[in-house]
Amino acid sequence: MKKGNSNKGLNKANKDKKDEFYTQLSDIERELGHYKEHLKDKVILCNCDDPEESNFWKYFELNFKYLGLKKLIATHFGNGRPAYKLEIVRNINNDGKIDNLDIVRTPLKQNGDFRSPECIEILKEADIIVTNPPFSLFREYIAQLMEYNKKFVIIGHQNAISYKEIFRLIKDNKIWLGYGFSGGASHFINKHYKDYATAGDHKEGMIRVSGVIWFTNLDIKKRHEDLILYKTFSPEEYPKYDNYDAINIDKTKDIPLDYKEVMGVPITFMDKYNPDQFEIVGQMVTTKIDEFNHGYPYINGNKIYARILIKNKKL
Repeated sequence: MKKGNSNKGLNKANKDKKDEFYTQLSDIERELGHYKEHLKDKVILCNCDDPEESNFWKYFELNFKYLGLKKLIATHFGNGRPAYKLEIVRNINNDGKIDNLDIVRTPLKQNGDFRSPECIEILKEADIIVTNPPFSLFREYIAQLMEYNKKFVIIGHQNAISYKEIFRLIKDNKIWLGYGFSGGASHFINKHYKDYATAGDHKEGMIRVSGVIWFTNLDIKKRHEDLILYKTFSPEEYPKYDNYDAINIDKTKDIPLDYKEVMGVPITFMDKYNPDQFEIVGQMVTTKIDEFNHGYPYINGNKIYARILIKNKKL
């Protein structure tokens, strides 16, 4: 499969509601290593996982004592079969370690869907939610987490940044991006499709998805690191849009250090966004205009890629 088509499997999976993408343990370890101080003495919930398949469950089970967790919970979506809940609270058999022998399994009365009343009650008990939710239900999933005022570290797609509901939260600094996947792409285990990997990234039986990112509302060092700017503004190098009073910037590293008005930057800028350094003004991402979106950006009559609109707060 050609690299340019690497998201076709994702789109088909979303359409078919077969978006059961199991995250690799190495990706989970790489990201969650930055949140250790947030996890101590907390109840962790993985509510979009098959615990017997999920590497999120495996990560927290293996590191239960190291992280100092208070409790680990996972709910299993039945999908026509009996649903259940797994919990680890302590070393039940007093053998000095946390393992499968310390798991308490409880049948669920409902189907284990994160939206069910039963699972919402479990959600209320949790402090931090860590999972890979269905991409097709991402808006609804985030809305639930915000409604119940939950902390979280979850996987989503870069496209979700431009969703009106998600962009509003990002703009208001209620959620932000985590440390991310290496190269902005990852391979996920997927039972429904044999292989969507590129030739260079080929991993048998896995689907390669580009543009995957981590969303969180836990404070991390990364979001307080200033982006180093070195270029200076010139009208020739930074033309303005036809349809919005802002200059265009093609690469995040090219943001001028001396321009204090509105600038349009690539969506990938969000990976470097520091709210102490920049203010998010809006976006130019689709033809639909709203209070945040000003339509696709045009320069000299030519449509260019979607942009996030920002201002430098330090000028």
